[in-house]
Amino acid sequence: VVMACLGLFVGVGQADAATAAPSAELAGTTTSLVLAAPTVDYGQESIDKLSVTVTTTGTTAPTGTVTISSGTSAVCAITLAAVSAAREGLNTALLEPGSHIGGMVSGGLGWTDYGKKEVIGGYALEFYLRVGRHYQLAAYGQEIGWIHEPHVAEDIFREMLQEAGVQVFERNRLKEKDGVRKSGAQVTEIFAESGDSFTAKVFIDASYEGDLMAQAKVSYTWGREAASEYGEDLAGVRDQTPKHQFLWPLSAYDEHHSLLPEIDPGPLAPPGSGDKKVQAYNFRLILTNDPANRLPFPRPEGYDRERFALLERYLNEFQQHMGRAPGFRDVTNPVMIPNHKADFNNNGPVSTDYIGHSWKYPEASYATKAGLWQDHLLYTKSFFYFLSQDAKVPASLRAEVNRWGLPKDEFADTDHWPNQLYIREGRRMVGEYVMRQSDLQTERTKPDSIGMGSYNSDSHNIQRVAMPDGTVKNEGDVQVPVEPYEIAYRGITPKRSEAENLLVPVCLSASHAAYSSVRMEPQYMIIGQAAGVAAALAIRSHTSVQDVAIPDLQQKLREHGAILHLSEEFSAAAKR
Repeated sequence: VVMACLGLFVGVGQADAATAAPSAELAGTTTSLVLAAPTVDYGQESIDKLSVTVTTTGTTAPTGTVTISSGTSAVCAITLAAVSAAREGLNTALLEPGSHIGGMVSGGLGWTDYGKKEVIGGYALEFYLRVGRHYQLAAYGQEIGWIHEPHVAEDIFREMLQEAGVQVFERNRLKEKDGVRKSGAQVTEIFAESGDSFTAKVFIDASYEGDLMAQAKVSYTWGREAASEYGEDLAGVRDQTPKHQFLWPLSAYDEHHSLLPEIDPGPLAPPGSGDKKVQAYNFRLILTNDPANRLPFPRPEGYDRERFALLERYLNEFQQHMGRAPGFRDVTNPVMIPNHKADFNNNGPVSTDYIGHSWKYPEASYATKAGLWQDHLLYTKSFFYFLSQDAKVPASLRAEVNRWGLPKDEFADTDHWPNQLYIREGRRMVGEYVMRQSDLQTERTKPDSIGMGSYNSDSHNIQRVAMPDGTVKNEGDVQVPVEPYEIAYRGITPKRSEAENLLVPVCLSASHAAYSSVRMEPQYMIIGQAAGVAAALAIRSHTSVQDVAIPDLQQKLREHGAILHLSEEFSAAAKR
C-alpha cells in the first residue's frame, strides 16, 4: 500500500512497498504514492482487487551546500484525498517523496487564503476546526483556526492520516522517464525510482507539477492563453498592472546604460497576447519577533548584492517620492500567526517573488527543477540578508528588519527556511471541461459541482521589463474580486480518449485566468476530498472516472459536510 504526493491511483495489485527500504536523499522532482484496499467485499471483487493509490510529485529543497530530500510534500489535496479514500472503507497508505506532509499549508502558508469562509466545508473545514482546537480558540468564543504555524499544520495532517488508518511511507518519487505504463486509455502501472512498480484501477495526480499526468500523455498546457482563446479579458499580457508596481518612473539602467539585474530587456508583447510564461514563485517565510526564538539572517553562500541594484535604487528614492522612509511592509507582506510569528509574503515592486525565474519550471527535468528551487532559495536568503545588513539600505528599515528572524522551532531540517517552494501555477490539464473566467463571474453554478471557490482572481507578476522610455515595469499581476462559484467535477477528469482512470485535482483543467482563483489551498483540499470519493465510486461501480454518478458523488460529499452549491453556502453562513 502506498500513497504519493504525485497522484492517486486505484487498482489491482501492488509491489511490496511496505518492505522496501526508504530511498536515499533525492535530487530533482519527487513522487509519493498511495494504494488502498477496502476492508469489505463489494460484489465479485475481493479485498485485494479493490485498491486506491494516491501519488504526488515535487522537487527537493536544498539547504545551503547540502541538498535535502524534502521537496514537494504530500500536498494538502493528496492528504485529504487519502483520508477521504480511507474513510470510504479503503485501506490507504501514503508514500511521501520527502519527509513532510501538507505542501504549502505546512510549508509556510500560515495565513489561509479563504475568500468567503462560508464556502469551505467537508474535510477542509475539519482541518481548520482542528487548528482551532489546537490553539484552544473556544476559550475566546471562536472555533475555526484560519491561521496556524507550519509545524502545527503538519501535525494535524499526520493526525488525520493516522486516525483514518493511512500508512505513511516517506522518500520516493516517480521515475523521470518511462514512469507510467498505459494500455489504450487506461493507466495500468507506474514505476518508482526505488524499483517498485504499482498496478492500479484509478490514479489521482494531486501534485503541483502534474508529472504523472504528463507521462500518461494527457493533454495539458502552461503559461497564459491569449485573450481571444476563451474570450477572457484577464487573459494574456496585461495592459495595466497597477498592483505590486513601481510607484514612480524608475530607470531600468545604470549610469553606463547597462540593464540592471533582474530586468528583462523586452519588448513587452501586445496586451492580450498569450505566452508560455508563468507567474512568479516564492518561499512564504515564517519569521519571529520573539528574541528567545529568533535567529539572525545569515549571509548565504553565493550572495551577490548587485542583483539588488534595482531594489537599492527604489529604496533610496522612496523618501523623495513618498514623503517617508520605506518600511518592512513596503517590500514584504507580513501577517501575524500564533506565537509571535508572521507569514511573510510578497508585496511591492521588488519583494520575495522571484519574477521571471519560474517560466522553465513546468516542463523542466528533475535536475533543472532542483536547480530552480535552489536558485529561488538563494534569492530569498539574499533578499533578507541584503535588507538586514547592507549599508545602502536605509538605517530605519534595517533596524525594523532585524527585529525579525528565522524561528528556531520551525523547519529545523532545512536550517529554518521553508521546506516548500510556492509553485503557484505549473502545468494545467486540458480535460473534458476547461474552467475559464466566465465560470468565476457569470456562469457560477454547475450541475456536477464538487465544491466551491471564492478567492479573488489572484495571479502574481510574470515579468519585469525595460520599457521603450527607459523605465522598468512589472507585468502580469491580476487582482479582481469574484463572487462564490461552483467547481465542476468535469474539471478534474481528462479527455475520455486519453485516460479513463485518472483524476487531476491540482493541475486541473482551467485557463490561466480561472486558475488564478481556484489555485488556493482550501480549494485543493475540497477537490482532493472529492477525488478520493470519486475514485472509490469508480472502482465499486466498475466505471471510468468520467462516468461516476454525479448524484452519488454529491450525496457522499454532502454527508461529510461539503458545500457544493450557492444555496448551501448561504445556509452554512447562517449556521456559523
